[in-house]
Amino acid sequence: MYAIVEVGNKQYRIAQNDQILVEKAVSPRTQKVSLDKVLLVVKDKKAQFGNPYLKDARVQCEVVNQVKGKKKIAYKCRRRKSSRTKRGHRQKMVLLRVKEVVVK
Repeated sequence: MYAIVEVGNKQYRIAQNDQILVEKAVSPRTQKVSLDKVLLVVKDKKAQFGNPYLKDARVQCEVVNQVKGKKKIAYKCRRRKSSRTKRGHRQKMVLLRVKEVVVK
């Protein structure tokens, strides 16, 4: 059994006991997170599709860790102007472990 879930405008294919790394848009303060935007659930080779989301489906997850992603560098250089800027950014991420996929 697996599901396709939308979190932070990105889609993830998940099954039970999988770990996914998502942006910190979900609430990391609690140890349990429920993902409601389920697009597809496949169980025993039978698929249920949402339009756009399944109403009675959700994915129960727990927060494992809060980390930062890889550093991304934004470098701008203007020719003949002696003007350069270099900025770095590390996105805050949350590592989630999927407990179960619930379909009513």
